[in-house]
Amino acid sequence: MRVVIVTESFPPDVNGVAHCTLQTARHLVDRGHDCVVVAPATAPGSDADTSAPCPLVRIPSLPLPGYPQVRVALPSRRVAAAIADHRADLVHLASPFVLGARGMAAAARLGVPAVAVYQTDLGGYARTYMGAGEAAAWRRIRSVHSAADLTLAPSGAALRDLTAHGVPRVSLWPRGVDTVRFRPDRRDEALRRELAPNGELLVGYVGRLAPEKQVELLSGVCALDGVRVVVVGDGPSRPGLEQVLSGAVFLGRRTGDELARVFASLEVFTHTGPFETFCQTVQEAMASGVPVVAPAAGGPLDLVAHGRTGLLVPPRDAAAVRDAVWSLSADPALRAAYGAAGRAAVEGRTWAAVGDRLIGHYTDVLATRKAVLAA
Repeated sequence: MRVVIVTESFPPDVNGVAHCTLQTARHLVDRGHDCVVVAPATAPGSDADTSAPCPLVRIPSLPLPGYPQVRVALPSRRVAAAIADHRADLVHLASPFVLGARGMAAAARLGVPAVAVYQTDLGGYARTYMGAGEAAAWRRIRSVHSAADLTLAPSGAALRDLTAHGVPRVSLWPRGVDTVRFRPDRRDEALRRELAPNGELLVGYVGRLAPEKQVELLSGVCALDGVRVVVVGDGPSRPGLEQVLSGAVFLGRRTGDELARVFASLEVFTHTGPFETFCQTVQEAMASGVPVVAPAAGGPLDLVAHGRTGLLVPPRDAAAVRDAVWSLSADPALRAAYGAAGRAAVEGRTWAAVGDRLIGHYTDVLATRKAVLAA
């Protein structure tokens, strides 16, 4: 199968879209498919493209105003040319909005089937950054995804949102997790002593530091006796959070095995953002044998079994987050039980298994398109 992946983000970017796209490309190549990735160009002076497992076409881009870590592709004929030159059987659109919309239009002109992967709650982002605009964001999402042969939602909550907003032909496709990299025996006692020199309970957050993540909800956790909050990640909210989260340790961006050591060295993992369509860091914490506290909204509803692998709390409720962490801090046996159950829950969710499900969706789309053309 010849596939062109058009993505809004790709490594060296560090976010869910970039990571999922990389894993998808790797799996397609591993299964013998011919793949090309089309992505926005990175910032001048950024890390070289060394992780792509297949040819990579970069489209000229500009930084998003107010959030320079995110780059937006400029109009370019390279998208259509990449699809045509590769003689694609199918176009995969990762979180289509700007570049992906152009990829969708190009696929339609060329008569190539398209599968769109929904990954970003743009309606929630519109509320966060503009205080309005949610309806306009959903009109854009509906317009782009309605043109796809199939839209893949990462969670039950995302699938329900898409269906409720009139997006047709939606199926479920979750995300995989690297259970070899993220595992309990990565726990590093030297790292723990460095982060918690007085034996504090380590409570961690991993992710972008941006307004929609609402990391400030951890302020009450920072005030708990015997607890040290560890924040991994970077973004525009970091300076303000360093003021609000008194006593927290900010580690900045961490990746690979270094990130796996941090995860496994935590006693509790917390996620605060209510707009997650999936929430990969929750899976990585579970794979690391760490109990999770997360909002009862979006992707975590599918991932966290309340009272078995962690605790779900009301969204945007700092007191609920604090109380959940406090209840776990007082009960080491419960933390161990939740952590073991979390690890067991994700052991079968490998990227290989999830990637094969994706190829199954591709096959169904191609068969349906063939049947329509033959009718």
